[in-house]
Order: sequence, then structure tokens, then C-alpha cells
Amino acid sequence: MLDFIRQHAGSVMGVINGFDRLRFRGTIRRLASVAGLGSFFQYCKVLLKDAGEWMNAHTEQVKAVSLAKAEEAGRPVRYLNDTTLRKEDIAREIAERDGIKEGLVCVLTAVEPCFSFDIHRNRAKKKLELVSRYRKCLHLYHYYQHPQFGLMHMRLQTWFPFNLYCCVNGREWLARQLDEQKIGYRKRANCLVWVSDMKRAQELADEQLQADWATILNPIALQVHPLYRQMFADYPMDYYWSCQDSEWASDILFNSPEALAALYPHLIRHGIQNLSCVDVMRFLQGKEPTLSGHCNGHFKGEITSDLKTRPEGIRLKHYVNGNSVKMYDKQGSVLRIETTIVQTGDFKVFRGTEANPQDLQWRKLRKGVVDLRRRAEVSQASNDRYAAAMAAADCVKPLKDLAEPVCRRTRQEDRPIRALNPLGKEDAALLTIVTDGAFTENGFRNRDVRAKLYASPTTDPREQKRRSAATTRKLRLLRAHGLIKKVPKTHRYHLTDRGREIITTVLAARSASAQTLMKAA
Repeated sequence: MLDFIRQHAGSVMGVINGFDRLRFRGTIRRLASVAGLGSFFQYCKVLLKDAGEWMNAHTEQVKAVSLAKAEEAGRPVRYLNDTTLRKEDIAREIAERDGIKEGLVCVLTAVEPCFSFDIHRNRAKKKLELVSRYRKCLHLYHYYQHPQFGLMHMRLQTWFPFNLYCCVNGREWLARQLDEQKIGYRKRANCLVWVSDMKRAQELADEQLQADWATILNPIALQVHPLYRQMFADYPMDYYWSCQDSEWASDILFNSPEALAALYPHLIRHGIQNLSCVDVMRFLQGKEPTLSGHCNGHFKGEITSDLKTRPEGIRLKHYVNGNSVKMYDKQGSVLRIETTIVQTGDFKVFRGTEANPQDLQWRKLRKGVVDLRRRAEVSQASNDRYAAAMAAADCVKPLKDLAEPVCRRTRQEDRPIRALNPLGKEDAALLTIVTDGAFTENGFRNRDVRAKLYASPTTDPREQKRRSAATTRKLRLLRAHGLIKKVPKTHRYHLTDRGREIITTVLAARSASAQTLMKAA
């Protein structure tokens, strides 16, 4: 991220990293399985032949009491039978029309698919069975103007196991924090396009990671599902809160729409033409490719990229196993890089287990809110890696101004150093290797470059020594021209900012077709 900000410092006023959309699920875990609900039936002395009618009676009670809250507050209840309608837009329109600044805005109801239970007649075994299945039931969307989060909603599934879903927008939340601190800002939709104190805004966004989500969400759950405590008074059960999907956004605020408009086509072109599946894997999971430059053989998922024009702007999005990283120009002057995590199992967190919290190991990241801070860390790392790749995309200098210095002889420690020929086969192959996305994060060593320079490995010690010496001379050549630098106290090298700019540009020119260059001329 810092490379990108430094490269465009003259056009950028700052960056805000933080949550965009968070979707939580509240689950009564003891009712969320066939065994758990079956145990609850036994406790309540409900036979399976009566379970359907018994559950339906509870559903009717839950709906009546939940909707009564809206009637008491004089807020509208509206049934939606059109799936193309955006519920948030309807709720926002009602809030603006009625001047609702705090409290319940409305309740929108809709029949939607859900995970629930049913009574199945097993004819082979000649008995009734409780089974889990997807079905449809009425869902109640309670929209609130929350004093902390702004416009948000909580959705109640009115059939067992009465799951709750809550959606919060981090940028709406941040705007409320800025209001409380009396910090000036300009906001379009859910995007901040200008903030008078960028440093303090980032500090407030970081404070969101300290939230105790169970303490925050449980009171809202009781407003939406008032019968919850009464229904399970003799069989106490609490909601377990997990984050089903999260969006972590890095908003790079440009000084003007014109500055972003001039840059963005270069970023899109670079993302489409130069980012490979291996790069996408590295962005989202931080996983290095094999020595051959391919994805690890154990990876069985699918990697895709797509480009769409949306109302917010032109969006470039990359997917890996349901998770994604995307980039789009938002509200004219904001470049947003955003990582969405739906499947947490691809990431690790250093933690214990529920049974033994002291047994600390690297384990799979959970969806539970307890691991939400770690989710933010891996999302920010993904955004940083993506921004670092995009830092190499734009170059407004003429090609001759970049290429001429490296195409001339130079000297290092009074030793003559030959000129580079970036369009020639051997030098172009070397430059392609050192700009490999696999080396962006950790740099490269002699052995890394050597493995890519020579197609066939060798076990002959003399040949290995010869290859190593030849690679050392090539790296010395690049250092002399200022394209790479050595990491102190290591055997690793990194591209310099100047090197990344020069190499990316000349390699793009080398790969361009004659027709493309003629059009540019």
C-alpha cells in the first residue's frame, strides 16, 4: 500500500482502511442440528407426530410478537414479493420521508429460502424422523437508525431454529464516529470522499476492531425476537454470533476525480493483462507459487477474474474459493481496494481450542466474532499486496526517459558495467524473472533466479557453481543500474521503485503488438 501511496503522493490526500459491510449470523447452536432439536423435543415432551403443529404454533407467536413492536412504534410493515427490490433503498426512503433519525424505521417481510427442519415419514423403517433441509419461510427485516451504526437491519427467520442475520456498514459507523468527534467530512452514499483529519479517521476505524459484538448485538436481537428468553426460559440457550462474510476496504482518496480518471484505465489494463492466477492466490492467501511458477498442486479450488461496469464504477474482481479481492473507482475520486472473506478455512489464526484455550497453535480461522480481528489482518494484507502490484501499473514518463539510462554503460566501484538490452531475449528473460509477483513480498535470492533461468536442474557440483556465479553477475548488473537492491543482512533482493517502474514499462512495450504501437504513435 505504501508503494502505491508514495508513487501517487501528489494526487492522493490519504487512505482509510476499515470494514465496509459486515454480515453477522446469530445461531442457537443447541437447536441448529437434528440431534440438538431432537433433545429439545424430548425435554419439552413433544412427540414427532405433533412436532410440526407445535413448531408452527411457535412460529405464529414469534411473528405476532415481533411485528407488534412495529405496531407499537407506529412504523410501517410491508410485505415484498419482488426479489429485484433493494430492501435497503426502501428502508432509506422511508427513513428520509418520515425523518427517522434514531430507532425503528420499518419492518419488511419476505418469503425466502432458509435452513430449517421437517418431519419425514420413513416408509422403509416405518417411523417418523426429524430431518434438516432447505425450505422457505417468512423472514422479518427490522431496519433501524442505530445511534452507533447508522442504518442497519436484523433479519429474523420465523421458523426453527430462529436464526438471526444482522448487516452493519463500517463506513456508516465511521461517519457516526466522525460526527461525535466533530471532524469535518464529505460523504457520498457510503463512501467518504474527504476528511479534514485523515489520521484521526483511521484511528477511529481501528477502534471498530475493539467492539464486543455479543454485547452489542444481543440487545438488538431481543428487540427483534422478544419471545426468545420466554421460549427457552427453562432451557437456557444463548445466540452464538459469527461473521458470515466481511468486506475490508482500503479507500484511497484522490484530490480530484480528474486525477483518478487519468490513472484508473492504466490500473484496469494492468490488472487484466498482467495479473495471473498465481498472483491472485498470493493476494488473497499469501501463498507462494512453486518453482515452476504455478499454483501449489494441493490447491483444488477455482480462480477467476471478471470486469464489470457497475453504478459505482468499473470493477475488477478476482475470486478464490468464494473469497475475493476487487478494485473499483467509487464516487469519482475514491479508489477502493476491497477484500471479501466468506470462506474462512483458507486462513490461519494462532489460538487454542474451546476445550483447551492454552493449547496455542496455528489453526483454521473461525467465522466466530472472536476471530474477527485476525480476519481484518489477513484482509488488510490482501489489500496491501494488491496495491503493491498496482503500484507498477502507471507510468506517465516517456519510454525513452526510462529506458535510456539502463541502455547506457555505467560504472560501479570503478568497474565498467555493460548496458542492458531490455528488448533482447536474454536481458528480457532476466527482467521478467525479477518482476515475478511471487517475489513482491519476500524478495528473491540467487537460487530463485537460477531456478527460473535454467530450465533443466543439475546435480553436477561444477555446473551448479558455474550457474550460481553467472546468476551473481546478472544480479550485480541489475544492482549497478539501480533496478534492484539488497536486503541488509540477508541474501535476498528487492526491486527498487525505479526498477519496478522501468522494467514493467519496457516489458509491456516489448510485449505490445506492432499494431498497438502504431496506434499509439
